[in-house]
Amino acid sequence: MSHRRPDWLSRREMLQKCIALGTVTIASSASANAMAVAFEERERELRKPTPSNDLGPFYKRRAPNSTTLRGSGDPGLPLDVSGQVFDTHGEVLHGATLEVWQTDHYGHYDIEGYRYRATLMTNYQGEYHFGSVMPGHYPDRVCQHIHYLVTAPGFKPLITQLYFASDRVFDGDPDRNFTRDPLINSRELVRPVILTGDPKDIGATVRFELCLERA
Repeated sequence: MSHRRPDWLSRREMLQKCIALGTVTIASSASANAMAVAFEERERELRKPTPSNDLGPFYKRRAPNSTTLRGSGDPGLPLDVSGQVFDTHGEVLHGATLEVWQTDHYGHYDIEGYRYRATLMTNYQGEYHFGSVMPGHYPDRVCQHIHYLVTAPGFKPLITQLYFASDRVFDGDPDRNFTRDPLINSRELVRPVILTGDPKDIGATVRFELCLERA
């Protein structure tokens, strides 16, 4: 909910007031409104950097290039994760590198090998996608999560984590309860989960957009 003071003006309102006062001159009232709308739309395109989060103790370099983390017959709820990578001006970043790692369904990390670990590259639309299973809970952490390390030339590395609004820890209310995991430092990292398929073949999909800052 917005708590803007009554005497504050939005950028669009300010531009329109400047036009009315003659400090900005354009051809017509129609084009004045069009300029204000375009200015407001451009402002909406500006993005905040994705909040960082803990790297954790289980990161391993040189994970294989793959978009499939789950194997045939792996237990757990099938999970498809997708999103786009942007800069703070809303431009997509193609060729960004994403390293992702997580536990299996039972909450175990593969320390000896590279199960549930992968390296991905964004395409020309800045998109990425991978298939996995919903990670399990493990004793040292409260919430289910997937780790991310995102890099791109000219940008600061982003270390963060994806959390799931469906996690039973949140009791159906992540807005109120996300701080039950002390490592979740931002509600933005908790994403909605959409269930797909029929009762005999249910899967989950999650969107997780990422935004990098220039170095």
